[in-house]
Amino acid sequence: MADAFIIDAVRTPRSIGKLGKGALSHMHPQHIAATVLRAIRDRNGVNTTEIDDVIWGTSAQIGLQGGDMGRMAALDADYDIKVSGVTLDRFCGSGLTATNLAAGQIMAGMEDLIVAGGTEMMSHVNWYGQSLREAGVKSAGGLGTGNMRLQAKHPQSNQGVSADAIAAMEGITREQLDAFGAESQRRAAIALREGRFARSTVPVIGDDGAVILDHEEYPRPDTTAEQLAQLKPAFAAFFDMPSRPEGPTFRQLINQKYPDLQIEPLHHAGTSSGVVDGAAALLLASEGYALRSGLKPRARVVATANVGDCPTLMLNAPVPAARKVLAKAGLTKDDIDVFEVNEAFAVVTEKFIRDMEIDRARLNPNGGAIALGHPIGATGAVLIGTALDELERIGGRYALITMCAAGGMAPAIIIERA
Repeated sequence: MADAFIIDAVRTPRSIGKLGKGALSHMHPQHIAATVLRAIRDRNGVNTTEIDDVIWGTSAQIGLQGGDMGRMAALDADYDIKVSGVTLDRFCGSGLTATNLAAGQIMAGMEDLIVAGGTEMMSHVNWYGQSLREAGVKSAGGLGTGNMRLQAKHPQSNQGVSADAIAAMEGITREQLDAFGAESQRRAAIALREGRFARSTVPVIGDDGAVILDHEEYPRPDTTAEQLAQLKPAFAAFFDMPSRPEGPTFRQLINQKYPDLQIEPLHHAGTSSGVVDGAAALLLASEGYALRSGLKPRARVVATANVGDCPTLMLNAPVPAARKVLAKAGLTKDDIDVFEVNEAFAVVTEKFIRDMEIDRARLNPNGGAIALGHPIGATGAVLIGTALDELERIGGRYALITMCAAGGMAPAIIIERA
């Protein structure tokens, strides 16, 4: 099997995902995607006629985010019209899956040069969803929406309620979750102050040449665990809210599968991933193409994997995904210098640390989505770039990246610094 190399990784800064509040919220999602597509081309002197495909991740393919963003954004970025594009949805794992599929195409010898990544404009997604609700549209997509047969087999609740359910099952306390949320902010503050994201982050520029955004908008670096302890749980209102008119509540959906589980509301805005807008892209190439074109690889893709887990708990697949990809790579957890695990909720990463029995210092050393935000379809590609930057900073060899995805899934990848 051929090798697939990561040549470069870029991303936009993350903007607060609320219309009128975030710097990017007025932009078209394809424009944000085009920003990173142009950057990956220009930084590496790529002749776009030689790009075999653009594989893109976008979870909520609705409204302005519909219509195959991979192809449309490539055209908007002035790629050659010969460059095809495809857009996929694995919920939160979309950007990571896009990269894994790109690597697989190259490793199979089918392609030589692919751009992979993702975009999510949460400001648009939330506005669009609210507009549908106000218009009286009751079913606008989601987890098993309208499929009562599926819900009877695999009840799927609100993600925040699922996070609180896992905390109850694992005996993870509010204080431990708050400590993790505060630590994410502390690490992100250090990383930003020291410019650890500078290599990968590219500014978003308007058509008039003015800078729209060149810094992270979401972090709150002065956050403490004591401050977080004062926040009210964010998902308490969902516990006894009907999941559909005259249907079971979100708590009851959990208890359909786990009837004896007593759930308490624990997670809040400071221990949940931030709602943001953003995009990220990676350039992947075969060894032969890189040699012919004078491209210097930054990393090699060692192995990829996908795993499904309990759809009701929804967030527990990162651990089995990590174990599966380690086995494929012939490595152990002790070989990994950097773990990047998406902080969808603090319980996800707290459970990962405990189950994998890893040193906390090796997981998300520069903070994660609690501090920096989670642009759903882009996050997987963001995390790969973040892990690569960190390997280069510390002189490490291997990084493992994984993340939970709705429906109870997790993709994973291991990369080796070149």
